[in-house]
Amino acid sequence: MRILFIGDVVGKVGRRMLKNYLPGLKKEHGAHFTIVNGENAAHGKGITERTYKEILSAGADFITLGNHAFAKREVYDLLNTDVKMVRPANFPEGTPGEGAKVVNINGKKLLIVNLQARSFLEPIENPFKVIDKILDSHEYDQAFVDFHSETTSESIAMGYYLDGRVNAVVGTHTHVQTNDATRLENGTVYITDVGMTGFKDGILGIRKDEVIRRFITNLPERHVVPDEGKGVISGVIIDIDQKSIKNFKVEE
Repeated sequence: MRILFIGDVVGKVGRRMLKNYLPGLKKEHGAHFTIVNGENAAHGKGITERTYKEILSAGADFITLGNHAFAKREVYDLLNTDVKMVRPANFPEGTPGEGAKVVNINGKKLLIVNLQARSFLEPIENPFKVIDKILDSHEYDQAFVDFHSETTSESIAMGYYLDGRVNAVVGTHTHVQTNDATRLENGTVYITDVGMTGFKDGILGIRKDEVIRRFITNLPERHVVPDEGKGVISGVIIDIDQKSIKNFKVEE
């Protein structure tokens, strides 16, 4: 089985990049299933029902989220329906939606898990303990984990913790693709961060002027997510059977 995973989609430019490039990437890499991180799809923060449908229409089979999962109020009800989407599994009990789902792909049960790290993020439930419970309580043939993490140390720790227990651990959140895609000792494929899909000539998908000014003045600035401009699409192709992972970026 080949899984194509696309890193954090940011705003309108990111959604355009999906529409324009995802069909070709699926064909080029012979992907059987495509997962997209869509937590920043709605103007750079959160996801709406419209952007959810737009991502699926572009060719995604499933969507993962992150710390901005609930930035848009309408997603609360959406996540409680039978959606092809998961939010971080270690959010508190009673949070709308699910953090893990099993999908059937050509007769194989793929467990898709979304986890959120805690270093420099919200002090939610321990993702290491939560993933143990998830793996023990689900029936599956293969398992894929999107670990939404701020620090490289926590991401790498999760990779080693799950080595040999799941098929893939991919990092999201920082919007910067790391050059460490690898197969770990016990067969799990891993990358610290897949990178971003969005506006290329900015800072993490955001217009650079306000971000630079914030660093100079230390005063609040409104983040501007451009609707137009050159884009980039970042992702990985994972071959479950061959236990391989390869990262890529396509820039306009």
